[in-house]
Amino acid sequence: MAMELRQSVKMSQQLRMTPQLQQAIKLLQLSRMELIAEVRQEMVENPVLEEIPEPYESEGPAERESDRREELAEVRADERDMGEVDWEAYAEKFGGSDGPTNHYKGMRGEDLPGLEQTLSTSESLVDHLMEQLRLAELAPEDEYVGALLIGNLDESGFLASVSVEEIAEDAGTSVDRVEGILALIQTFDPVGVAARDLRECLLIQARRDHPEFGLLHAMIEEHIPDLERKSYGKIARAQGVELDEVIEAAKALSFFEPRPGRAYSDDEPRYITPDIYIRKLDGEWVPVLNEDGLPRLRISNFYKKELARKKEEGERDEVKDYIQDKLRGALWLIRSIEQRQNTIVKVTESIIKFQRDFFEKGVEHLKPLVLRDVAEDIGMHESTVSRVTSSKYVHTPRGVFELKYFFNSSITNLGGDDLASEAVKAKIRDIVAHEDPKKPLSDARIVELLKEEEIDIARRTVAKYREMMGILSSSKRKQLF
Repeated sequence: MAMELRQSVKMSQQLRMTPQLQQAIKLLQLSRMELIAEVRQEMVENPVLEEIPEPYESEGPAERESDRREELAEVRADERDMGEVDWEAYAEKFGGSDGPTNHYKGMRGEDLPGLEQTLSTSESLVDHLMEQLRLAELAPEDEYVGALLIGNLDESGFLASVSVEEIAEDAGTSVDRVEGILALIQTFDPVGVAARDLRECLLIQARRDHPEFGLLHAMIEEHIPDLERKSYGKIARAQGVELDEVIEAAKALSFFEPRPGRAYSDDEPRYITPDIYIRKLDGEWVPVLNEDGLPRLRISNFYKKELARKKEEGERDEVKDYIQDKLRGALWLIRSIEQRQNTIVKVTESIIKFQRDFFEKGVEHLKPLVLRDVAEDIGMHESTVSRVTSSKYVHTPRGVFELKYFFNSSITNLGGDDLASEAVKAKIRDIVAHEDPKKPLSDARIVELLKEEEIDIARRTVAKYREMMGILSSSKRKQLF
């Protein structure tokens, strides 16, 4: 068989992710705080971009939305075909300022906070313990061992990741010496710190605060599992004491701190800023974007004039090419942000359409909903809806929720109607909230109560939902005091 070389032409279609499309998808899935950080970074890297001054505080959401649409009207008009955009004409038409803007406009230098007023720090657990270690005035080698012990404590203040033997080996000293220094550290504040487990942590606190309470010490040493289950009767029989005595000891134990390092933890509370608000206007639920804090972008007039000057010179140079490249990037960023915001509004409007009863009547009336339902309603792909609903939060009269909250699997009740799983969880939460704390309801009893409301689910499903909501089992919810 002879082999020969031939040339042929073949046409095929391929889907390629352009840098502009990649940027649009990236912005779509960012959370609000991540988007603000991304825009700020783009403003640093692209000198053509600048921030439009904030509107007057007296302007309401409607006025701000009108301003935003006017600012982007020319962007839409000029963006018919990215390959044919006349960047020079765009820069001439697009409004801007005569020079770089000052984000602290209206504030004099003396009005700005000093550096020391912008810095803040909190004492860590290690710092707090090291200060006490230095005040103990130990020998240098003992202080070194103490520093090793303190440095190996976890966030809760426990010495759980390494053993005393390993510390002794690292320090080149005896186990007894390390044990002695560990016992010293366990006398430091916060009380209970440097314990090797929960039992030792509670014992340290009991010995300091209740040195003569022998029953309490015995309960901690021998009955931690029974205390977790609140099996006070079993403890009373094992210790040969009255139930009231065990309950009294349990009351004292309830004031102990199981995580001594908690007060020095770096865990900060998470504050959520909603991406969109849902308000009732003239009897209709309306989504309103939260634009506060998000920079409103435009092209700097300084670079517009510079590009116009280069155009008059009639020669292409590196400066002109650089400005055109930055203009292209600026336009895509502005357009991508606009597309992101519009998509969030569309998805929210669709959610309102499907979940109107939730807004009118509450969580119990939440309906089953999947991504496909919204995607088909607004003519978008499911993956787009998934990106929009991730890490995006909506403020409603019922509270602040992640957009994904409104998507639920369905459970069919005895009447043949579908209920959202979140609605069932809400009913379980309500049942537990109204139970007698001294006689908490079992999962089987909750199943019976749900059946009375025509909701037929298995006991294991109740247990799963209860665990998902962080609700303890009936034995651990039981309160005797």
